[in-house]
Amino acid sequence: MKTSPILAGAAGMVFVGGGVAVSGHLADAPHLTVQALRYAVACLLLLAWARWTRTRLRRPRGAEWLWLLGVTVAGLLVFNIALVHGARHAEPAVLGVAVACVPVLLAAGGPLLEGRGPAPRVLLAAAVVTLGAVLVEGLGRTDATGVFWAVVTFAGEALFTLLAVPVLGRHGPLGVSVHATWLATAMFGVLGPLTEGPSAVTRLHTDDVLAGAYLAAGVTAAAFLLWYTCVTRIGAGRAGLLTGVAPVAAALTGTALGAPPPGPLVWAGIATVAGGLAVGLTARTPAPAVAAT
Repeated sequence: MKTSPILAGAAGMVFVGGGVAVSGHLADAPHLTVQALRYAVACLLLLAWARWTRTRLRRPRGAEWLWLLGVTVAGLLVFNIALVHGARHAEPAVLGVAVACVPVLLAAGGPLLEGRGPAPRVLLAAAVVTLGAVLVEGLGRTDATGVFWAVVTFAGEALFTLLAVPVLGRHGPLGVSVHATWLATAMFGVLGPLTEGPSAVTRLHTDDVLAGAYLAAGVTAAAFLLWYTCVTRIGAGRAGLLTGVAPVAAALTGTALGAPPPGPLVWAGIATVAGGLAVGLTARTPAPAVAAT
């Protein structure tokens, strides 16, 4: 069991979970404009880190552009749009449950992209983690449109990891994060002014800026780098188990921000997630074929 990459992945998911509570402060903000600014700031932070650590960033070539565009379109652009539209038709728990199913897909599909078969023990652990996450999130009400956006959310979250696997070897966690964020900045930077108007940025309030700053620094720059480091080191299948940390972090962060304390069912879910992580992360699996260079 490699402690450092696992801690990196868990820390990344803690940032993501905290971002769920923080994002609530952006409900009335121009969403696409905030996303453009978020990814722009995150990209600058990542570039500064690359300069500080003297990490070489490589220009994408050939099919790498398609993988990176896939990561950005599915995992960032479509995912964020799905969250906004889904929230209009479904309670937050519905979208949370959709994301909670991601460990199973990563446990099955991640190893295949890395050139090996899924590990039965990791698949079992993924099912346990998913069950625990569902208990933490709870079930919510929705309509058919909400179900559609929940499925899109699930796909986007999974593809954010799966589509990065083929390019992590040459670009490394930092390179993939930099390319994904500048591509996202360009996409949201075009969509924002077109749909919300070029003056949308002037409608941001102080709390919007503070929430956006956390999303940029924590949920994007830090979390992306930590997450892809974990995927590179232990593989997408085992790393996917750690997505179960996000709903736990969201529940605890919400309590810290004034929400009611977790009930018995939520605590049972947290214990179930912990059990699944213990089963899956202690499994002996071959090192992934992907290695940062």
